Amino acid sequence: IIYFMVLPTTLMLFIVYINEVIKDAVLMRSKLIKMEKMEIVSQLAASISHEVRNPLTVVKGFTQLLKTQNLTPESRDEYIKHILEELNRAQEIIDDYLTFAKPAPEKLDQISVKQELNRVINMILPLCNMNTIHITQDFSEATIVGNKQHFQQCFLNLIKNSIEAMPNGGTLNISSSINNSKVEIRIEDSGVGMSQEQIHRFGEPYFSTKTKGTGLGTMVAVKIIETMHGSLKIRSIVSKGTTLTITFPKYSKNTHLDK
Repeated sequence: IIYFMVLPTTLMLFIVYINEVIKDAVLMRSKLIKMEKMEIVSQLAASISHEVRNPLTVVKGFTQLLKTQNLTPESRDEYIKHILEELNRAQEIIDDYLTFAKPAPEKLDQISVKQELNRVINMILPLCNMNTIHITQDFSEATIVGNKQHFQQCFLNLIKNSIEAMPNGGTLNISSSINNSKVEIRIEDSGVGMSQEQIHRFGEPYFSTKTKGTGLGTMVAVKIIETMHGSLKIRSIVSKGTTLTITFPKYSKNTHLDK
């Protein structure tokens, strides 16, 4: 009789113990995630200060050259062009860092994929023309949920990355389609391609396939995709080109816009 009286009490204590262990594990995991992100942000801040210093040093040098006496108009225009390019590079680095470091927005929007991708293409078109890149587009009428500004920045970074993979010009195909409850966006380039290691490390902090790259742009893009509950698949052949397939959940009336 005593055995059967003790058993329920022991079982209850065991259940309470298991619940406490689970709560502690969840809390510890949350703390570790925060610590890991803070460590990455801290490391990035140190890296950013170094990366921003480089273009600012170039700007300082060309600014001093502008003081040169008897400077020709052609030289002055060339120096100003370099100054603006380096300032734009510094701004891109800072913008990417801020996107990664700041918390996700509380308010989400209904995003028309066709409309927002067209806006991104209009922004990137001058860069395509400068690099002799022919761009084609084919978008379906689809809606997803996310932050419009972050969506634009994500695809600006990814498309810019594809353009830079075609230094001798090429073709860039951007399309979107609906597959059941998913929206798929494809970015195909005829560029230099990536090795398996580069594919595996795509979006990793500090890793870049470019000599002057920080890896921030792709890292921010990957983070935004994850925040929007999306996924990224990469198919690439060296010297042939790369295809990025980004998949998001399709918006439905049951989707909550408030986080």
